[in-house]
Order: sequence, then C-alpha cells, then structure tokens
Amino acid sequence: MIADSTPILVGAGELTVKDESLDALSSPLDLMQQTAELAAADAGVDSSVLAGLDQVAVVKSFREPTRNTPESLARRLGASNAKAWLVPDGGQGPQALVNHFAEAIANGDAKWVLLAGAEAIDNARRLLKSGSKPQWSEPAEHDAEFLCPDKPMGSQHEEDHGIWRANHVYPLFENALRGHYGMSLEAYQQTLGELLARFTQVAAKHPGAWFPIERSADEIAQLSDRNRYVAFPHTKFMNAMNQINQSATLLMTSVGEARKAGIDQDRWIFLHGVADAAERGFFTDRVNYYSSPAIRVVGEQALGMAGRNVDDIEFIDIYSCFPCAVAIARDELGIARDDTRALTVTGGLPFHGGAGNSYSMNAIATLSKRLRESNEAYGMVTANGGYLSKHAAGIYSTIPTEGQWRRVAPKSYQSQIDSLPAPDLETSPSGTARIETYTVTFGRNGRPEKGIVVGRLGLDDNPLAKRFIANLPDDPSLLASVTQEEFLGRPGEVHQHGGLNIFSAH
Repeated sequence: MIADSTPILVGAGELTVKDESLDALSSPLDLMQQTAELAAADAGVDSSVLAGLDQVAVVKSFREPTRNTPESLARRLGASNAKAWLVPDGGQGPQALVNHFAEAIANGDAKWVLLAGAEAIDNARRLLKSGSKPQWSEPAEHDAEFLCPDKPMGSQHEEDHGIWRANHVYPLFENALRGHYGMSLEAYQQTLGELLARFTQVAAKHPGAWFPIERSADEIAQLSDRNRYVAFPHTKFMNAMNQINQSATLLMTSVGEARKAGIDQDRWIFLHGVADAAERGFFTDRVNYYSSPAIRVVGEQALGMAGRNVDDIEFIDIYSCFPCAVAIARDELGIARDDTRALTVTGGLPFHGGAGNSYSMNAIATLSKRLRESNEAYGMVTANGGYLSKHAAGIYSTIPTEGQWRRVAPKSYQSQIDSLPAPDLETSPSGTARIETYTVTFGRNGRPEKGIVVGRLGLDDNPLAKRFIANLPDDPSLLASVTQEEFLGRPGEVHQHGGLNIFSAH
C-alpha cells in the first residue's frame, strides 16, 4: 500500500503560442492561466481543484508583468486561500520547487500545489514594434513574497569586466572545457555542433518547440550569415532562445488527496530522488571552469535516494542553456560522451526554447508524458541557474516509491562543495600572468567587441595561484585572432588601466 502522504505529480500543462493577432496577444499571466487549466485537465479534475489550491508558486519572469504575479494567478484561478510565492531568478527554480513542495506535501505542510512559469517576450516585442506597450499589469494587495532569498549572481568587480550576461560568461566554461579535453579549436567546434544536432532531432518532433527544425552539426558549428558568433566559441544556434511565448504548469498533491479527488493512478508520477546544491561563491570563486562539483553531488544524492544509477535512467533532460552546461553535467553524472541516449526530452533551450528561468517546467511536463507512455521507465531532470551556479535534480517514474517519503537535507552535503580548495581572487593584479580561460564577445554586426580573460598570477602550474579577471586590449585585430589561435595558458602581463584590469598576451 502506498502511503497517503507520498508526494506525486498528477497534472502537467505546457503551451507555446505563435503569431497571435496584435489585438489579442497573450500575456505571461494569460499563458499561465491556460497551462494551469491544462494541468487540471491532464489530472482529470475540474476547476474546483484549482480553486482549492493552498500553494501557488511562480518562477520569476525576466520582466515581472505584475506587482505580485503568483497572487494574480491565484486570483484568476479562484484560489482565494492559496499562499502565493515568487521564486527568484535562476533556471534551477522549477526543479527546486518540485523538490521543496514534495517535502512539504510529505510532511503535511501542503495539500494541493500549483507550480507555474511563463514568458511572452515575443509578444512583447511585437507590441513594441507596432508602437504600443504591453499593458499586462494587474492589481495586487501585497508585494510578492520570495520563497527563498533573492541573492546577487555576482560581484560588481566581475560585472565591470564583463562577467554579467550569461551568453558572455558560459563561453569561459566552454573554452576551459576544451582545454581539459585537450582538443584543438577546430575539432572542438565540430564537437559542439554534433552535440546540439542531436537536440534538434528531438525539437523537430516536439509539438511545442519554437524551432521544430532538424539542423546538421556543420550548420550549428560553422559561421554563416544566420549564425554569427555571440561570444567565442558559441554561435547563435548554440545559445538559449528566450524570445518566445511559452508556459508550463505542474499540479502536485499527495497520494491520499489524489485518491479523494478520484484521480486515476495512471496519472500519478512519483518523485524517487531529489537534490539541490550550489557551487561555492561567485563565478571567480570556482574550483575550475571545466567541472561542477555541485552537479556531481546533486546527481549522487538524487540517484542515491532513488536507489538507481545513471544507466537505469531512460529519459534525461540536462539543462541546456549552452553546450558546456550539457557537457559538464553529462561528465559529472557519469554519462559517457558516446552514450546514445538523448540528453533532452524537449529539444533544449536553443531549439525548443525556454520561458527564461522556467524552461525546466516544460522539461518536467514533457517528461511526465513520456513516463506515462513508457509505464515503468525512469526519467531525470537536471536544472541549472546563474553561471552553472545553482543546481537541482529530480528522478521521476510511474513506479511507486516505497515506504515513507523522505529526502536528505541539502545542508548535509552542501558542505562538501563549500570546503573545496580554490584560488583566491586578486582584484588589483600586476605582473606576469597566464590565461586560465577566455572569450571574445561579438556585436550583432559580427564584429568582436570585448575580450574577457580569467587568469592566474605567475607562470607556473600551481592550482592555487591567485586568480584575476581582466579584459584584453581594445584591438580589433587582436580580438579577431583569439578565435583562430589557442589562447589557453598564454603568458602575458596584467596591469590596471582606467579602473579595469588589462591582460596583454606575449
């Protein structure tokens, strides 16, 4: 007999809308209301269940449409008694929400939970191009309350040197990973195309994909009129796509409440393993830029709780904002580079598209359908926020969990990550140095704009030599050469100029 307190996912709704008429463009709230209704229908219940929600949590949009989006959504659904929560920026949010509320349900602190997220950036851009502004604000009685602290992603020192936009930061991981693999620029670029070409094969078959188009490895990897560099080595096709109109919503409850509501057991999805962790400190505090200790720990904890190993998992969705996010997670989870399993169930952020911080809500919704179709399979979702900073994972199946549902407290294993040795940051470096990793950012015109360097003082290979961040000199020919020559390990001099650190390569 399955314990009544066991948390389950009973309904999932997802929606992608395109080419709506200008006088009827959906707002993020419109999309979330629709996917909430779809989730209820997926569970086989009517709107009275939505009205009886006691918890509504919304993943923060890039531009919050109202003063209190979760409160506005609850009001639209008639859930007048629901506690409304907003989740701060971070792509780990959807899976972290599932983990949090599964525990709350198991402990009797929640009964019916709705998790939602949406973006309507494409619709907002269409309105702005037409000369109008989105009028999507709705009144709220209270300011939004965050479920967890809204912490900064980095320091001012990092931002001053270009460590700010995600599409300019992840290439620093990518180049470090290439060095770790010992691959040439040309060979690695082709590897990136091959990795993501498999994602397009999934997106081409997904009814909600923003780009349901299968692309070749060459088309993704090589520069073209439609595929410029965004930041070396990432071309446009390698970047997350958030200029979309998408939403997904999940409905969670306990086995006991599901039975009371008459929800058939063939709709139930059990959460067999969960884990959450964060990397140590800000970007400049990392152990290195080709691994993720937090993903490794999260994978071990989630799989251990489920009593499975990664080879037992049939369906996998690794957070895919950029190819290095996939590759590093794959490596840390112990998945071989030549593993034939798809590492996405949707097509991933560059091709399915993602509602900003809420992409993994779509991944979980899609996974629930795959698991119901496959009956006794296991699926895994990993989610990542910030700059490979915050991580969450879940193991799902239609197979019931056994015994009382309990998770291990994240604090008990977070210390494994926080205690790892890492180099100190020197904010005012001077003297001989070498490059640890680097990138060059590009404008829409295809011209290089800024070189960003993470380096170490001195020329030896001391793993704890002081780290610094710097920019390359503003020389177009130098910046262009960075895409054609190997700069990893390149020696040079670092100095300060105009309030910034500048690295001049030898």
